[in-house]
Amino acid sequence: MGKKVAIIGAGVSGLASIRSCLEEGLEPTCFEKSNDIGGLWKFSTFVSSVNKRPDFATSGQWDVTTERDGKKESAVFDAVMVCSGHHVYPNLPKESFPGLNHFKGKCFHSRDYKEPGVFNGKRVLVVGLGNSGCDIATELSHTAEQVMISSRSGSWVMSRVWDNGYPWDMLLVTRFGTFLKNNLPTAISDWLYVKQMNARFKHENYGLMPLNGVLRKEPVFNDELPACILCGIVSVKPNVKEFTETSAIFEDGTIFEGIDCVIFATGYSFAYPFLDESIIKSRNNEIILFKGVFPPLLEKSTIAVIGFVQSLGAAIPTADLQSRWAAQVIKGTCTLPSMEDMMNDINEKMEKKRKWFGKSETIQTDYIVYMDELSSFIGAKPNIPWLFLTDPKLAMEVYFGPCSPYQFRLVGPGQWPGARNAILTQWDRSLKPMQTRVVGRLQKPCFFFHWLQLFAIPILLIAVFLVLT
Repeated sequence: MGKKVAIIGAGVSGLASIRSCLEEGLEPTCFEKSNDIGGLWKFSTFVSSVNKRPDFATSGQWDVTTERDGKKESAVFDAVMVCSGHHVYPNLPKESFPGLNHFKGKCFHSRDYKEPGVFNGKRVLVVGLGNSGCDIATELSHTAEQVMISSRSGSWVMSRVWDNGYPWDMLLVTRFGTFLKNNLPTAISDWLYVKQMNARFKHENYGLMPLNGVLRKEPVFNDELPACILCGIVSVKPNVKEFTETSAIFEDGTIFEGIDCVIFATGYSFAYPFLDESIIKSRNNEIILFKGVFPPLLEKSTIAVIGFVQSLGAAIPTADLQSRWAAQVIKGTCTLPSMEDMMNDINEKMEKKRKWFGKSETIQTDYIVYMDELSSFIGAKPNIPWLFLTDPKLAMEVYFGPCSPYQFRLVGPGQWPGARNAILTQWDRSLKPMQTRVVGRLQKPCFFFHWLQLFAIPILLIAVFLVLT
């Protein structure tokens, strides 16, 4: 029998962890989180506490206490995988808005928003320019009398449909693009980033421009918002200075009168109420985890946090690779660095995160760099130079094409024989569903032409400068 693993959380991260445990011959048992997330869900069995066993320093085992119908039970597990994520508790910062307690209209978090019909003819203020806030605002714009979005710092707004109609992530999330971003001089890298973000429309003209535009904060993905602003059915305002009984006064002095409802799309917070604070420590708005997964200060690395990172990439492949690594560490086929080396890595990475993403985005990470780091621990990172020597066709698609999760199934544990063909045919599968009216053969992108377009102007300017001098 394999080691017994308690998996806390039944979402994407939990399912990825179950799969990884089964692949490694471990014995997973899945439980729900200890909270009921504000009363939306009621589970019959949930985890109330996770504590070290008295002999943890040698055994690495945990006492997991669960509760069902008011009755508690305890069981011993060899390891624990915490898969509760970071979107857990709705963040409703009422104390940050003077006068809100006097507001007579409705006020609630975006989590409680269900459908637009009940807002027919209403005047609605949405606080927050994230994905939830923009989705709600654009949907309400078709039914409400007036919709305004209040944003403290602005945001980049990207379209899911990118150059020539291709999916944005299949064009932008590439190894070559990541190489340029991380190795070009900062001024050129920032210029390229801002150019990409402004490719669809000038954010300054729409009141959306971030206060610090070069920070790589997670952008908003919304295809409808610019058109709504252009048509006047959604307006963008700065932060709310204060509320009155029926209105909001913004920091620029303008007022939104007769508000019927305020929807706070102000994100979520996280916590681990079933764990002692000494197990997963925090400092300066950051959770201390090695590669966002392992607490570095434990005698035994038998607890892992899955899904507690955020990147400009798919969440499911990230959780999958985290859980594959964690399962091997728990099994004993992969070892972690020393406690000192892990802490040094955490400190070094945090400094880079603050530079790239800002002080508040402590769980943000670079997708491809992060995936390569995790896959290197388990021997699943593709060897790009070797691929160019042995399989140039595959190497071109891996390096210049989309960084799809198939790349981390080419070699190592969990290797899939169909990964090569899946990579070479990924564009066929992505474009085929749109061919309901066939008017010609599939038009796949040319990555060299795409990057040549981006650098055509600076290359031309450099050439003119060299000629003149």
